[in-house]
Amino acid sequence: MGSPWAFAFALSIVLIWGLSGPWFDFSDSWELIINTLTTIITFLMVFIIQNSQNRDMRSLHLKLDELIRVTKEARNRMVSLENMSEEELDKFADEFKNLDPDDVLILRPKTEPVDDIPDNNPQSQDRPNHKSE
Repeated sequence: MGSPWAFAFALSIVLIWGLSGPWFDFSDSWELIINTLTTIITFLMVFIIQNSQNRDMRSLHLKLDELIRVTKEARNRMVSLENMSEEELDKFADEFKNLDPDDVLILRPKTEPVDDIPDNNPQSQDRPNHKSE
């Protein structure tokens, strides 16, 4: 729906409607046609957008769940956060707020990074090198 072709299609409908105005003497029926169409399309797009967001969030949750499961130091309780009550979520949020910055675990890569891949990230010069010495 968000493709250039969809935009071109919608634009062509509006142009056809606009150009047909003189044939219909710019009547109330002529205006009602575009008003009704835009209302219906807007109503349907709400459901399309919601469905898309639900799929995106579900895939993101699955990816995060996988990362939590494979990380030894992670708490597996975090996998089912979306099923917890507001009170339980508040407890987790308080836990993270109260973390001492010195207690934060910094994960280092277990293997040497590949040197032949260029790092185009300008912020990477600010980060320490993770190679073991």
